[in-house]
Amino acid sequence: MGSDFYTAFILPYAGIIIKICRAYTNSQDDFEDYYQEVCLQIWRSRNNFKENSQWSTWIYKISLNVCLTYLKKKNSQHQQFASDTLPDEVVADSQAFSGDAINLLYDAIRHLSETDRALILLYLEEKSYLEIAEIIGSNPNNIGVRITRIKQRLNKILNMESN
Repeated sequence: MGSDFYTAFILPYAGIIIKICRAYTNSQDDFEDYYQEVCLQIWRSRNNFKENSQWSTWIYKISLNVCLTYLKKKNSQHQQFASDTLPDEVVADSQAFSGDAINLLYDAIRHLSETDRALILLYLEEKSYLEIAEIIGSNPNNIGVRITRIKQRLNKILNMESN
């Protein structure tokens, strides 16, 4: 992957990738593996971007697909992935596993189903129900109901963890 492509088309959206990868991993090593695979998949499929949506929406789709695929592989095969070093700017920006309050939230989010994790992450990114439906491949009318239920479950999980 060329550094120009990374700098222009991935690094500005690193926050999206970091949040999604963090929600689907439990360790810094796994996080780094997922992040690298997402970046690689963005680069590999860059010519498939049809500009029917925003680049950020496409980044969300790829990030979610990669994380869900890796999670399924890991759960079914208990596979470990090779880890290289992330670029310094990503490591500095991510601080992927630091901060007590944010760790509690991510721990609670990891208790959700894979699809519900994706929904709440997009909601927390202040995406519209229409955008969320486009990324997830769902009906916008169902998104609001599902998000309300997810927030209720997160509230219960957080209350149980604080007791």
